Amino acid sequence: MKHADGAILEKAVSGRRLDAGEGLALIESHDLAALGRAADAVARRLHPEPLRTYNVDRNINYTNVCTSGCRFCAFSRTPGAADAYVLSRNQLHRKIEETISLGGSQILLQGGMHPELGIEWYEELLREIKRLFPRINVHGFGPPEIDHLASLSELPTRVVLERLKRAGLGSLPGGGAEILVDRVRQKVSPRKTSADRWLEVCRQWHALGGRGSATMMFGHVETPAERIEHLERLRRLQDETGGFTAFICWTFQPDNTALADLPKAGAFEYLKTLAVARLYLDNFANIQASWVTQGLAVGQLALRFGANDFGSVMIEENVVAAAGTSFRATEAQIRGAIEDAGYSPRRRNVFYELIDGEPTP
Repeated sequence: MKHADGAILEKAVSGRRLDAGEGLALIESHDLAALGRAADAVARRLHPEPLRTYNVDRNINYTNVCTSGCRFCAFSRTPGAADAYVLSRNQLHRKIEETISLGGSQILLQGGMHPELGIEWYEELLREIKRLFPRINVHGFGPPEIDHLASLSELPTRVVLERLKRAGLGSLPGGGAEILVDRVRQKVSPRKTSADRWLEVCRQWHALGGRGSATMMFGHVETPAERIEHLERLRRLQDETGGFTAFICWTFQPDNTALADLPKAGAFEYLKTLAVARLYLDNFANIQASWVTQGLAVGQLALRFGANDFGSVMIEENVVAAAGTSFRATEAQIRGAIEDAGYSPRRRNVFYELIDGEPTP
């Protein structure tokens, strides 16, 4: 076993910034217990309150049509495919109504790079949602969809974001980041936006006062150094804008994808990478667990490996499920998992404000 460097861990625990070489040394170690202890200490320093948060939302995929052709995706369909769809407004509204009835305060609205849906379609969609459901937050689209929409509509990214914000877009999910290294992106998603463009969309959104999450999907063709490069690029942008609310990472799910021959990363790799992210991302207030890919038990462990948030009840999830992973949990089960980890469960919104209005520390 390659042990983690105690001096590096102590540096992170004390609040001093790690450099890329130190991050790489940690992620190349196999000392899971030491990494977990250090990440837990950082999480407790940043969040000393005796609670851990979660939210209730629904991942609504308004279409499965996408021209990106990402090799890791089992969900998308090419235009004209027999099972390609775009949800009708009635279907979408029923899903939102059900979400609200179950206590949800937001929807995660994502699709793909549809070649025929222009910005006017999205503006109409958002205006209708806000008119019918004024209290629901639309956490929508993600940087690759925004970049595609700007190209399709022949508009600057900032104009697209301004128009969507006026129409009702509330926050920007961090989907489509995968690994923010173009060598990796050329291998797994060569037709998707570059690492620089992904970051620029977020930068422009933050400049408009928008907030959103940052993500990482790992455990495919990237190297340990490229995981750290991804974290470094996020940390630099967060230094610049402060617009990221949280970081979420998960392991690539290979089943039914063009990369199905790759071995599936397990809980050890997930918890190790999560812990290193908590130690490295010193300017991110919140780190979210990914029980949707890991299951409730590992999600609970994540609360001792740097995560201060359990993620979402997620009333509906289709993309990970299409890749053969389908963990489900009720709100009661999530609350129970948080309690069993030694914390009080509290519901929050996408901006990490407690549902009763008291902002989380």
